[in-house]
Amino acid sequence: MITADSIHPIMAILKKEVRRLKTPAVGLIAQRTQDPFRVLISCLLSLRTRDETTEAASARLFQLAATPGRMRCLRAAQIESAIYPVSFYRNKTQQILGICRDLMEKFDGHVPDSIDALLTLPGVGRKTANLVVTAAFRKPGICVDTHVHRISNRIGYIRTKSPEESETALREKLPKRYWIIYNDLLVPYGQFICKPISPICSRCEISPYCKQVGVEKKR
Repeated sequence: MITADSIHPIMAILKKEVRRLKTPAVGLIAQRTQDPFRVLISCLLSLRTRDETTEAASARLFQLAATPGRMRCLRAAQIESAIYPVSFYRNKTQQILGICRDLMEKFDGHVPDSIDALLTLPGVGRKTANLVVTAAFRKPGICVDTHVHRISNRIGYIRTKSPEESETALREKLPKRYWIIYNDLLVPYGQFICKPISPICSRCEISPYCKQVGVEKKR
């Protein structure tokens, strides 16, 4: 098990290595716009969808409307056409309309900056809520997707069975100064190096610290 102290060199290495990798779509949107609404909607679109599809769909949608008030006025067919072919685009269209309705009626047209408030919005789970809080508001949170869950367990830092358990474990163990950036580092690293199947361990600079838990085949 990785100790509390050994996470520091791992994070330092990841910061250096990730500079060479492509930033995920939602991270790019957050960097470019610093707009909580765009981060929220693009994160919803990104669920089970490839980055390039998310980025293109987000751009098309925000050309039509970039605020909750304006997006609420769009017809469902307009949103569906703009975001296709993201996964579950029809369901996401209804969620987007529901989010815009609630933002206008309950939050005065603004995206809330607390996880609990975000979780009241249609289609928003803990992953999305944490990502909005960290990426859009730069407030402490730990966004745990499949990459964060997998890598945190693979290197032996935690031992959990689900992303939900991983978030709880990381909140207890991960130093708070790393909370905001943890997802930003592990997602691109998981996409390009520490892949779900056959990770590229020969190119991994954190391999000296990694327990390779569950790795059956590597490159």
